[in-house]
Amino acid sequence: MSSSSHDPYVRVRGAREHNLRHIDVDIPRDVLAVFTGVSGSGKSSLAFGTIYAEAQRRYFESVAPYARRLIHQVGAPAVDDILGLPPAVALEQRRGSATSRSYVGTVTTLSNTLRMLFSRAGTYPPGAEPVDSDAFSPNTAAGACPVCHGLGRVHRTTEELMVPDPSLSIREGAIAAWPGAWHGKNLRDVTRTLGHDIDRPWQELPQQDRDWILFTDEQPVVTVHPVREAGRIQAPYQGTFQSARRYVMHTFADSKSQALRARAERFLESSPCPACGGSRLRPESLAVTFAGRTIAQLNAMPLTALAEALRPAARGEVADLPEGPERQIATTLSADLVARTEVITELGLGYLSLDRTTPTLSPGELQRLRLATQLRSGLFGVVYVLDEPSAGLHPADTEALLTVLMRLREAGNSVYVVEHDMDVVRRADWIVDVGPHAGELGGRVLHSGPVEALASVTESVTRRFLFDGEPDTGSGRSPREPSAWLHLRGITRHNLRDLDVDLPLGVFTAVTGVSGSGKSTLIGQVLAGVLTEHLGADPADPADQGGTDDGEGDVALSRDARAGTGVEAKGVDIVDRLVQVDQKPIGRTPRSNLATYTGLFDAVRKVFAATDDARQRGYRAGRFSFNVAGGRCETCQGEGFVAVELLFLPGTYTPCPTCHGARYNEETLQVRYRGRSVADVLGMTVDTAAGFFADVAPAARSLRTLKEVGLGYLRLGQPATELSGGEAQRIKLASELQRNRRGHTVYLLDEPTTGLHPADVELLMRQLHGLVDAGHSVFVVEHDMGVVAGADWVLDLGPGGGDAGGRVVAAGRPSEVARTPGSRTAEYLARRPAL
Repeated sequence: MSSSSHDPYVRVRGAREHNLRHIDVDIPRDVLAVFTGVSGSGKSSLAFGTIYAEAQRRYFESVAPYARRLIHQVGAPAVDDILGLPPAVALEQRRGSATSRSYVGTVTTLSNTLRMLFSRAGTYPPGAEPVDSDAFSPNTAAGACPVCHGLGRVHRTTEELMVPDPSLSIREGAIAAWPGAWHGKNLRDVTRTLGHDIDRPWQELPQQDRDWILFTDEQPVVTVHPVREAGRIQAPYQGTFQSARRYVMHTFADSKSQALRARAERFLESSPCPACGGSRLRPESLAVTFAGRTIAQLNAMPLTALAEALRPAARGEVADLPEGPERQIATTLSADLVARTEVITELGLGYLSLDRTTPTLSPGELQRLRLATQLRSGLFGVVYVLDEPSAGLHPADTEALLTVLMRLREAGNSVYVVEHDMDVVRRADWIVDVGPHAGELGGRVLHSGPVEALASVTESVTRRFLFDGEPDTGSGRSPREPSAWLHLRGITRHNLRDLDVDLPLGVFTAVTGVSGSGKSTLIGQVLAGVLTEHLGADPADPADQGGTDDGEGDVALSRDARAGTGVEAKGVDIVDRLVQVDQKPIGRTPRSNLATYTGLFDAVRKVFAATDDARQRGYRAGRFSFNVAGGRCETCQGEGFVAVELLFLPGTYTPCPTCHGARYNEETLQVRYRGRSVADVLGMTVDTAAGFFADVAPAARSLRTLKEVGLGYLRLGQPATELSGGEAQRIKLASELQRNRRGHTVYLLDEPTTGLHPADVELLMRQLHGLVDAGHSVFVVEHDMGVVAGADWVLDLGPGGGDAGGRVVAAGRPSEVARTPGSRTAEYLARRPAL
C-alpha cells in the first residue's frame, strides 16, 4: 500500500505502544473520528502515543539533522508502519505553565496584534514619540513597570508575619520565616556568633537588633564554633548570615521546590503595584490610548466586551485618526482582533480577559484557546488530535465546540478526538472503540467504523452507554435530607458580587453552570477559604499522612485561605475537617508517582527489607527507596530517566542508559520478594499488584482503594509527569479513602469525572456517595448531567459566564432545578431518564 497523500485512510499496522496488542486499524481521513474506551484501555496510546507521535517523528526527521539525532534517543512509537499519515497537530489537556508571565493574550497571540495596534495607530500625548510594540508588553524591558518588573504586584513582609510569637526566643524558633532543620540551626548559630542573644524572648531584644536580623541585606561571614550535641563534636565552619526577609524573598522567587515557595508565601503580603496600579506597564505606555482606552484597560475586559469596543474601528470608524495609512492599519488590525475573539467566544470563553494568567485556567479552557487559535490558522490536510475537548464544558458549551470541530473538518482536515462524552461520540462520523477493559485487559480495537455499527459489538463497554442508557450515578434513589446548613453572606470575589448562598451539609451537592459562571470560585476558593479560616489550618492534603518517599514533599492543596475573608458564615461549627481534592499534579518530575504519594511504597519497601536476602546483606527499608543514595542508580539518581535538552525544542526525558529505567543499582535489584525485584513491583499495574500483595495488609488497603476509584490500570511507578489531571485527582481521593476519619468532613472536588469513561464514573460515584452515607458532606463542581441528576441538591450558577454570571439561578433537588426557567442547566438536566 502506498503512503501517498491520496490514500483516504490512515492505516496503522502493528501498534504496540504501552498496552496496545500489535493492532492494525484503518481510520478514514477528513472525518470527525472519536476514540473511546474505559480509562487505561489504550485509546490515548493509539491516538497520541502512536498516530500523533509518528507524525511528529516524521516532521522532525524531515527538518533538522540535529533534532533527528536526539529524537531517536527519546524513542519512536512502537508501531510497524503507519500509511497515509498527514502532518498532525496535537491539542492536549495540559495545565497552564506555572509562570506569572503567561496570559490568555500570549497563548492566543492576540496580545501581539493589540500591541501592534497601539504602536502603529494609538493616540500619543502631545510631543511623545511613537514606540514599537515591545513598549506595550510587560514581559520586555521596554514595557515593564520598573517598580514591579512587569508582574503587577509587589510582595513585602513584616515583623508580625515573620515572628508570629514574639514571646519565644530565637533558639525556640521565634523567627518562623527562617528554614527548619540544619539550615535553620546554622542561621541561629551564625546569629549567636555575631553577638546577638538567641535565648532572650524576641520581644525583649532592642528594636535596632530585631530590624537588622529580619531586614538587613548584609551577609556577613563568620567562623561558627558549634555547641557540642549528643556527644558529637563538630568542627568549626564558615557560616553566612541571611536575614529572614532575604531568605523569604529569595526562596519565593528562585526555589524550584513548590513546597518551599508555598511556605515562603505564607510570610508575604501581596498588593497591587503602587506605581502601575497592577497594569504591569510603564507610565509612558499607559499614556497611549486607542478608542479612548489604554492597553491595560482593553487587556482587562472580557473578550466579548473587547470585541464590542473594537468593532467601530473594525468598520473604519476611527474618529481620532485622519485618513491615511494609520487609519487603514487601525481598521485592519481591529477587524482581525474582532474576528479572532469571536471564535474564542463561540467556544464559550468570552468571559476570559487577555490579562488572565494561564495558571488560573483549567486544562479544558487552555485547550479550547489553542483550538480557537488553530481555527484561524487556515491549515488544511492536517490531522488534529484532541484530548477530551469537552472536558470542563457545560452541555450548552459542548454544542458550540462541536460546531467548531465540524468547521475544522469542513476546511479539509481530519479531526481525531479522544472522548468520553457520549453526546459528542453520537455526532462523530467514525468511532474507534478500544478495550474491552483497562491495562493488560485492554489494548485491542473492538470496533473501527460508523458509530451505529458499535451496537452489535457485545464486548464493548462503551456500547451500553451509547445506546442502552445512562451510567448509574445514584439518580434512581430518593434524595437525602440535609443534616445542617452553611449560610454564607456577602460573597464578593471575581464575578461573585455580594452573593448570599445556603449550602446543605450531610448530602451530595452538585454545583453547575456554564463555563465561567463562578462555580470554582464559590467552591474551590470561597467555601474552601471560609472553612480553612474556621479550622485554622490549611485544607488537608489527602497525602498529608501518606508516604514519605516522594522527593518533592507534599503541599496543601489550596493556598488561597484568604478567599474566605470578609464573608459572613454561619453553621461552620459542625465541620471538623476539610479535604479539597483538585486536579493539580501530584508531582512535577518523574520521581513522584502514585506509590510514593499514597504511602503504598512504604509498605512495599518494608516487605523487601524483611526478606532473608536483604537481612543477610544488611539492607534496611531505605535501601529500596529510589530517592536516597545507596540502593538507587546514581546515574539517574533514582529517577529512571535523564533529562535531554534539545536545542530550539522543549526538553524531554529519556530512559537512563545505566539502569534502563529500573531506578536501582544491580545489587538492590538482586533482592527478590516472591521472585520479583522492587523495580518489577514498580512496573506492576494496580490490578496486578493487588493480587501480588493480597496478604500484605497496608499495601492491600491502598491498592483496593486505587481500584475502587477506577485506577487499576496505572503502574505503581508511573511518573507523575505522565498522569492526567483527572488521574491525579483520583489518586488523591484514594489516599483519603484508605484512612478512617472521625468527625464531619467536607470534601470539595472540581469536576471529578474529567477523563472518565461512563463506566468509570459509576465506580467513582459509588465511592463519593459512600462518603455521604458515612455522615460526611460532598460538594462537586460538575458538568456531567448524570452525576448532577444523582445528587441530593443542585446549586446552579449563571446564567452566563464572566460578568453575565455569578448569580444563583436555581437551587434545590435535581427535579426542581430541571424545571427552573432561565437556567441553562435545566433543559439538559430535564433530559435525564430519572427526571
